[in-house]
Amino acid sequence: MRRLYLRIYFAVLASLAAFALAAGFLWHSLGDTRGFEQPWAIIARNVLPTAAAPAGEQQAALERVARDLRLDIALFSADGARLAAVGGMLGAPERAGWQGGPSGPRWASQLSDGRWLVVRAPHGRRGPAFGLFALALILLAVGVGAYPVVRRLTKRLERLQRGVEALGAGELSARVKVEGKDEVARLAESFNRAAGRIEELVGAHKSLLANASHELRTPLARIRMALELGKDRREIERDIAELDGLIDEILLASRLDAARSLDTVEEVDLLALAAEEAARYDVEAHGEPAVVRGDARLLRRAIRNLLENARRHGAPPIEISVRKNEIRVCDGGAGVPPSERERIFEPFNSRRGTGLGLALVRQIARRHGGDARCEGNCFVIRLPAS
Repeated sequence: MRRLYLRIYFAVLASLAAFALAAGFLWHSLGDTRGFEQPWAIIARNVLPTAAAPAGEQQAALERVARDLRLDIALFSADGARLAAVGGMLGAPERAGWQGGPSGPRWASQLSDGRWLVVRAPHGRRGPAFGLFALALILLAVGVGAYPVVRRLTKRLERLQRGVEALGAGELSARVKVEGKDEVARLAESFNRAAGRIEELVGAHKSLLANASHELRTPLARIRMALELGKDRREIERDIAELDGLIDEILLASRLDAARSLDTVEEVDLLALAAEEAARYDVEAHGEPAVVRGDARLLRRAIRNLLENARRHGAPPIEISVRKNEIRVCDGGAGVPPSERERIFEPFNSRRGTGLGLALVRQIARRHGGDARCEGNCFVIRLPAS
């Protein structure tokens, strides 16, 4: 298996090697005579005296050039005789251009009057070979220093991989440590959020299944007992209706959890919808028209669940109103204490009866981009405007 950290590491080394080769090539190319011949000729024309000038004058001019440029310089006549020199000993040139030698590289340029100017960097300065050696040392140092940096990065990815594998193996509590503030850290944060959401959903489904199996036993036991005792058929039908309603709520809750979007989206008049459902409970809806976009069937189910909850667990009078995309169902009961107002939206909560009625109300509201809350003896569904 190809390791990511080795690929990154070798990519860094290859980049450095390419840079070193390019730098060495340029360094060698800049050492070509064509790059130095013209500057020294310009210096000679503007600073050096003519060939007929006394030797002392030529020596003084050469010393001024050498002092400013800090180089070893020698001036030779056309036949190779030394006329003036500053710095280290330089021999007569054999040809123009760059020349190597045991004393280091030097450049020779022939002036227009036939004289030769020879220039060499002092011994404190290094030639191209030393530069290539220095680049090789830099390459080695960067290569050694880059390994732990690259390895640290890929170790974080490996820990993230182990976390994903643990989550896939069923360890829902698996999390990874978030290190740094880069893309890998954000990826770890996203994984932890996703793992937490998965653990929450799986836990909710397990709880739903356990509670549903418990709740289904009650009407089934009543039906079995009614059949054994030969009770009235109407009682059996009521138990079957209760069982059917519970199964319908469980299926709807599971479908809302699994769905990513609404099956049907249309413009819905909340006041008209509330009036239709209120009529089933002999309640009059009042308020002002409000139009939202959503699934009319689900919104109707949410309103019906609130009215049924008020009828079963509250006290008359029951009121339903619609104002500014807000549906409010109130009853005359004592209401829910503040400490219980969030728990009553949990599935099969015993504070407000059993079942999924209020849990479905909140699921439907949130699926539409809104929410549901309890305000004592009132339940409120808040939806976004159309």
